[in-house]
Amino acid sequence: MFRTALRFLLYDKAKSLGALFGVILSVFLIGQQCGIFIFLTNAMSALVRNNQQYIWVVDDTTNDVNSLAALDMRKARELASVPGVTRVSPLVLAAGGARFANGKNAGVVLIGVQYPECAGGPWMLSEGSTTDLLKDGAIITDVFDREALGSAKIGDYFEINGKKVFIAGNTKGVRSFGGTYTFTSIERARYLGNIPNNQASAFLLTWDPKVSREQVIFYINQNLKGVRAWASEDFTRETILTVLSSSGIALSFGTLIVFALIVGFVIIGLTLYSAAIDRVRDYGTLKAIGATNGYITRLILMQAMILAIIGFLIGYFFVNGFKVGVAQAGTIFEFPLWMRLGFLILTLFIALFGSLFAIRRITGLEPSAIFRT
Repeated sequence: MFRTALRFLLYDKAKSLGALFGVILSVFLIGQQCGIFIFLTNAMSALVRNNQQYIWVVDDTTNDVNSLAALDMRKARELASVPGVTRVSPLVLAAGGARFANGKNAGVVLIGVQYPECAGGPWMLSEGSTTDLLKDGAIITDVFDREALGSAKIGDYFEINGKKVFIAGNTKGVRSFGGTYTFTSIERARYLGNIPNNQASAFLLTWDPKVSREQVIFYINQNLKGVRAWASEDFTRETILTVLSSSGIALSFGTLIVFALIVGFVIIGLTLYSAAIDRVRDYGTLKAIGATNGYITRLILMQAMILAIIGFLIGYFFVNGFKVGVAQAGTIFEFPLWMRLGFLILTLFIALFGSLFAIRRITGLEPSAIFRT
């Protein structure tokens, strides 16, 4: 069966290559859009996703880590008294306007962390260390944001909100959604962002391993007013859902993926249909010598499966090339195993579904009618 299907494909190389192109194009477009979508959703929740070892405590109306409301520092003492809590680390987020020596301006998100715990960042440090945050005016930025930050490099001075700072270190791959993350000490973040000393944006809690995280979260949510405790994975999921529901991102990417599927169906379907019509006498001969409609169906499906597997391998190669290429500019993402398997299943579905046009045409004819065409 496989050899016969392969011979049918090789007989008309032009049409086979056309169908193969349809598969490759669909795989590439779907993989490309899914990759960018993964990057964006990761960026939406980057602050929580990279600090999963903590319980997050935020204002009780907050569902998005990118829109944290101010909390009174007195809440830190209340949280420290919660059974099972071993440490309370405040975190400050503030908006800033950066101005560089070359005249460029940029918006930044200041993330202030308390030394030496540095709960909340920085992560993925490539140059420097958290100790550098103790230097007067020090901040840590990401290497992929260098262009956005006026091409400033380690040691360069510039202004945030009119106050002088310098780059003391770099992270690599810390990307945010709708802003540029810059890390500094909590005191400096308050100073630069004009945040009162009695305010924080969130509290990150560590707890006694002998006490379950769920118990701590339940106690806080039941007994402390004005705040809400989140498990990090729940806060990550809620942040993504909140951002997606308030924007057209999901609809946009979903539409593009649907169009990629349609492209695959149409190209593969029409190409295989055309190839079947061109080989109608060959199919008629097979039926005349005893081949059943079931055999003809399996033969066409085998051709579609060969195209799907080869097309998937080539298409995924291009997707992987795209992934490596955009990673050089800081658009970093990884496909989980279940998604890669999903690409393969979807590719098989596109090819097999597209082959139905040819199957219906050939199996619906009698051998005598075929020879008269």
